[in-house]
Amino acid sequence: MRLALAALTAVVTLAGAEAPAMAADPDLIFKESTTFKWVTPNDKIATYAVDDPDVEGVACYFAAAERGGVAGMFGVAEETSDVSLACRQVGPISFKGKIGQGEEMFNQRRSIWFKKMRISRGCDAKRNVLVYLVYSDKLVDGSPKNSISSVPIMPWGDQPAAKCGDFLR
Repeated sequence: MRLALAALTAVVTLAGAEAPAMAADPDLIFKESTTFKWVTPNDKIATYAVDDPDVEGVACYFAAAERGGVAGMFGVAEETSDVSLACRQVGPISFKGKIGQGEEMFNQRRSIWFKKMRISRGCDAKRNVLVYLVYSDKLVDGSPKNSISSVPIMPWGDQPAAKCGDFLR
């Protein structure tokens, strides 16, 4: 799968188009147990932070369920699609380049097979707001469970607010 993705990225790059930047691994903030298991790890809710790789000054925080038990202990549990999202302006916002509507900025594997949690970003140019959507997909059937968060682009200190519409592809 990684080899196929690397090959696709190489083809896109050779064709002259830039592949969108992907956020690095998220920072674990904390975990809370939701169930107690005697011998194996507990089920938990983990809270993470990830910086938008294309928009300086925006961080997204998400909370996701993590299964414990034997399957969770060996990393083979299929995680649920329940994820909440909150994105915030954490500094002056600046764009590193052009962004696309609905462009994926982060993804995380949620099963050993074909399920991923994805965070995508868009720009509401009329209101100058960045909108982030988290959802999970699966090769055969994804989940309609989702969450959104919006980040109004505000001035920071003496720096004027950037206009997201000026950076749309």
